[in-house]
Amino acid sequence: MNETNNNKFETLSNLPVERIYSPDNSRVEYLDALGFPGEYPFTRGIQPTMYRGRLWTMRQYAGFASAEESNARYKYLLSQGQTGLSVAFDLPTQTGYDSDAQMAEGEVGKVGVPISSLQDMEQLFDGIPLDQVSTSMTINATAPILLALYVAVARKQGVPNAKIRGTTQNDILKEYIARGTYIYPPKESLRLTVDVIEFCARELPGWNPISISGYHIREAGATAVQEIAFTFANAIEYVNASLARGMKIDDFAPQLSFFFVSQMDFCEEIAKFRAARRLWANIIKERFGSNDLRSMMLRFHTQTAGVSLTAQQPENNIVRTAIEAMAAVLGGTQSLHTNSYDEALALPTQESAQIALRTQQIIAYESGVTNTVDPLAGSYYIEHLTDEIETRAREYLAQIEKIGGAQRAIETGFINREIQESAWKFQKAVDKGERAVVGVNKFVMDEEIKPRILRPSPAAQEKQKARLRELRAARDTARCAESLRGLENAARGTENLMPHILQCVESYATVGEISNTLRRVFGEYRGNAAF
Repeated sequence: MNETNNNKFETLSNLPVERIYSPDNSRVEYLDALGFPGEYPFTRGIQPTMYRGRLWTMRQYAGFASAEESNARYKYLLSQGQTGLSVAFDLPTQTGYDSDAQMAEGEVGKVGVPISSLQDMEQLFDGIPLDQVSTSMTINATAPILLALYVAVARKQGVPNAKIRGTTQNDILKEYIARGTYIYPPKESLRLTVDVIEFCARELPGWNPISISGYHIREAGATAVQEIAFTFANAIEYVNASLARGMKIDDFAPQLSFFFVSQMDFCEEIAKFRAARRLWANIIKERFGSNDLRSMMLRFHTQTAGVSLTAQQPENNIVRTAIEAMAAVLGGTQSLHTNSYDEALALPTQESAQIALRTQQIIAYESGVTNTVDPLAGSYYIEHLTDEIETRAREYLAQIEKIGGAQRAIETGFINREIQESAWKFQKAVDKGERAVVGVNKFVMDEEIKPRILRPSPAAQEKQKARLRELRAARDTARCAESLRGLENAARGTENLMPHILQCVESYATVGEISNTLRRVFGEYRGNAAF
């Protein structure tokens, strides 16, 4: 990464700022522990110049009501300086139901955009050239289908596979831990996850096939140590499954990405990101024998903490988000989403989303923290926390290894019990007033001004149902049925399902029809009593 030639790196008072600050090189023990930015073990960042050469990708997670309205929001955010798209899908789309399914009633467009077919996906990205944006899609159980839809839209735009850039979350194991939007049993779900990883390694070199997520684990109540440990335990499971498929570590590991939260303990979060980079580099090199530095680099997206947002005095959330965003930047994130202050009440309005984006831009262009790489390196406190988090995360990983790996630790309920215990301890401290939350248990106001709330139109679901009826009437029914039969036959075997799913979406089979085809073969997962 080259530094931008026309940038002048100096403080507000015109003091020059160097790329990096370190002790004298004779301090060998210091350099062995930390290294330099862009060098193994990447404690100080994965690029030698970090934000001096290129800022993080600024994404605002958005999607609601309909593909048309979400498309308008994306275009607005891009016009305001957002540098990457991040798509939120509604609950029916996440769980493999069409918008007109009985199970979808009342949920269409509520927490994200409804996508039932290629027609919807075409509308979602209408007028947005997919060779010029990077798109992140928060989707898991139906990740293969939504990726296929995205590829199909790119093809219709004439965009070659090599120029398609973005990420599918596709982290199904954490769904059994923290979110619950799974469809199929773990074994079959893991097969689909690896299908996407393998497909991307072969066909989509610019796409991250998985974003292994600590965010939802932390939001469920985990500590910073547990967030890192459980995320990496899941990552090891995915790597092992991909190797068992016959892939080589350096064929797919450079495309693995991660997703973490940035919580309110400012210094702990910075140290967490540093510890995570060092630990992951060590795992990939020592455990899996990688020889490629790209495989060892922990590339991650960060989102500020949804659970830290309060419905009481919601304007305070602007400050919380700014603190969390600054921690993510000082921790060296590659991509960042800042929550809108009204998200504890409803979907963000356009105005609140703009404030969230401006928060990132002010940090990037006004704060000065991007002028030098890893500005807090050498802080006694930061370095102590970094070491402590890494040590404790390693202890958890060793414990999970003894249980039999992440999947077994999920099945036995070990990970869920650990998270529940941490969540209970935190809430108990808040309830007792031992941990202050401003506006909730400290500095409480009798009367508060509530912000304007965005409410999706009740007519959105009916409009979406009508679109589906028209689609089914207009498409080539025989072609669609044939593609679904081909998928079902392939699912009963062992081949990669992505090419078959791509054929299905291009024949305008719906998300629900494809998911139901796989339900017939794989069955549905109803939960584990151990949870």
